[in-house]
Amino acid sequence: MAKIKHHNFLNTVHEVFTDAKRAGVLHLYAGGSSFSGRTIRIGGKDMFHFGTTGYLGLEQDARLKEAAKEAIDKYGTQFPLSKSYISNPLYEALESTIGDMYGHPIVITKNSTLGHMGVIPSAVDDDDVIILDHQVHWSVQNAAKMLKTRSVPIEMIRHNNLEMLEDKIKKYQHSKSQIWYMADGIYSMYGDYAPVKELMALSEKYPQLHFYFDDVHGMSWTGRNGTGYVLDQLGDLPGNVLLFGTLSKTFGASGAVLACSNPEMYDKIKTFGGPLTFSAQLEPASVAAAMASALIHLSPEIYDLQQELRERIDYFNACLSTTELPLIDQNESPVFYIGTGMPKTGYNFVNRLMGEGYYVNLGIFPAVPVKNTGVRITISRHNQKAEIKGLVEAMEHHFPLALEDTQTNSKRVFHAFKLEHRAQSEPQVSGELTIEILDTIHQVDKAAWNRYMGGEGVYDWEGLHFLEKAFQGNAQKEHNWLFRYVIIKDSKDIPVLMTFLTLSLWKDDMLAQAQISASIEQERKEDPYHLTSMVLSLGCLFTEGEHLYWDKSHELSGAARDGLLELMEKMERQFGAKMTVLRDFGVNPAWNEALYGHGFLRVQMPNSCTVELKGIDSMTMYIEQLSARNRRHFRKDIQPFLELTQSKIISNASALQIKELKRLFSEVQKRNLGLNTFSFPDKLFEQMNENDLWEFIVLTPKEKPNEILGVMFCYSNQKAVYVPSFVGMDYNHLETYSTYRQLLYRTIERAIALKLPKIDFGMTASFEKRKLGAMVYEKYAYLQTNDNFILEMLGVMEGQH
Repeated sequence: MAKIKHHNFLNTVHEVFTDAKRAGVLHLYAGGSSFSGRTIRIGGKDMFHFGTTGYLGLEQDARLKEAAKEAIDKYGTQFPLSKSYISNPLYEALESTIGDMYGHPIVITKNSTLGHMGVIPSAVDDDDVIILDHQVHWSVQNAAKMLKTRSVPIEMIRHNNLEMLEDKIKKYQHSKSQIWYMADGIYSMYGDYAPVKELMALSEKYPQLHFYFDDVHGMSWTGRNGTGYVLDQLGDLPGNVLLFGTLSKTFGASGAVLACSNPEMYDKIKTFGGPLTFSAQLEPASVAAAMASALIHLSPEIYDLQQELRERIDYFNACLSTTELPLIDQNESPVFYIGTGMPKTGYNFVNRLMGEGYYVNLGIFPAVPVKNTGVRITISRHNQKAEIKGLVEAMEHHFPLALEDTQTNSKRVFHAFKLEHRAQSEPQVSGELTIEILDTIHQVDKAAWNRYMGGEGVYDWEGLHFLEKAFQGNAQKEHNWLFRYVIIKDSKDIPVLMTFLTLSLWKDDMLAQAQISASIEQERKEDPYHLTSMVLSLGCLFTEGEHLYWDKSHELSGAARDGLLELMEKMERQFGAKMTVLRDFGVNPAWNEALYGHGFLRVQMPNSCTVELKGIDSMTMYIEQLSARNRRHFRKDIQPFLELTQSKIISNASALQIKELKRLFSEVQKRNLGLNTFSFPDKLFEQMNENDLWEFIVLTPKEKPNEILGVMFCYSNQKAVYVPSFVGMDYNHLETYSTYRQLLYRTIERAIALKLPKIDFGMTASFEKRKLGAMVYEKYAYLQTNDNFILEMLGVMEGQH
């Protein structure tokens, strides 16, 4: 398999969001001439609002509104001057009052995103290290990544995994000054908590450990003076903790606040903190509103407000407890998450609830893994018990209907979130289709397989027979692949869909940038299986091409496609795979829409290349039909080197030759960190040598006929296509003999001699192949992961090496 183009995260997010926008559940506009907080107008319809982050409803408090209006009258709409020079007249009182809330010095920032960008680079020194919880808010991750330019290591652990955190601490305790762990207090999607007390116990064991908590979703609705969940757990703010809260969201105004009990650290941040110095300050109206809210927080009233919200949260929890809805995390926060699994089910469910008059948020990638799409429901003091009960009844009614509409079931949703499934439901599979799952190609009818799947790549019946022998019964686990063959037929026993799947061990960085893989390979010298996972894949890592026969004209084609995807879900669970990959798709809207709806992300692969040879009798004829530019390329970059070498076809190599061919392949494989895979088993090459369908195109210097410069490992698929599967080269002589270009030329020459009508040239070096007349096609892979950890961890590593 050729090098895959690096995943473009922003393009993927754009495609996912565009899909959600088309479904009418994202990037909406609120309407109406006023806003109460209890209801929200969307598309001309008033709905009960269960999507706010103003949990206490203070944004509608008359005292905050009056303070804001009075400040505008007195000071204008803004105070256009950097705070480094002078703050607006209301700032000093606000800083003092917020400081009274926390009992420690504070820094007020324009918002939390700019605050993190100002504070983190100031607090973290060059000889420190940062460890991120992989679910910590994007704004914290983004600010931390700024320190890559200062060579500060950034690590990531799985969500709330204290064992993994301790391993990272041990890794750096003797080489770094301070170890910063960054996490949310309350996580914004599922409403779960950071294990604050357990983390503080860990810091007693490792004094270098410092904490950076973003507690904006824990603010106001809990804790002394409404200072949030983290401080409530801590009791007081220790010197090794930096705590971020918010003056927006539940606080009801604008801005963010950093609390710090370490005087030296506070002075360092306050004096110069990047955006804290150069960004505009809060508008007078925001400062005044925040001051009014702070006075409420310092009064006994805040506890009454918290209790009113607590009663609503408890009531919602009680209503949910009588249902079979998949509540992802049971806790006492105002944030709830009902899983839908597939995005298309989430779209359907949200639209159904809006149709009943209830607005909820859609939880979607990258905030959650694509297959963990769901609805985020937030409870506020605006919500009354009648509409809370009504929302639960609407969800209980529409959830199974949304599942039915999108051809799924509750069991699949519960499995996606690793929840125990209580309700009984059967898969929505068409009774007109039968699915055969076979363990070996020997159980598959050879003529039928070759009719539908032959004629491309190394996966006709004979090719798969070869691969099964090569990738089974080996000593190392990465060399043992499990094969499964799937045939979906209609009631007349006619195939609608046919494919093969493999389960094999992949390196998690296989699709990452080469410099990231180079760094991870250093760690694999100690642990060969560091960052590796079992992957369920369409096709296998040895093959390229359209690994799928699908009769799109069949009336049950959609049902067959969905049946395959559900089957792969079951196999992923059965075999414990961490990722599912469907690859080598062309531009196919029917599959693209379906795969997005099922929770797959699309990644562009290198272009695929083929050479058509019908009617071509000789190499001279082939060169003559090339374009003028490509003929010039041949005369300049290939023809002069042909005189320096000779090529020969070896179908039965000696033991010494096989050893050299292995070495040359290894030279190419170990350099291709852009597609970082495990090596192939040694017996693969011996079995190639024994198989009549395989041969080696070997290039040698004329003056040294026993010295091999390069080799193309080639397979003849029936009488339909020639497949140069992979290449081996001696890099010491690569430019002297133009080895790779010569091997491409000799491959075309050989296919013509064999009278084969086509070459499958694969995906590597499409630029070079195009210059020799290859046709080029776009190809895509679709990935579905159990969580976002690997994607986010590799994203954090980008640019560090």
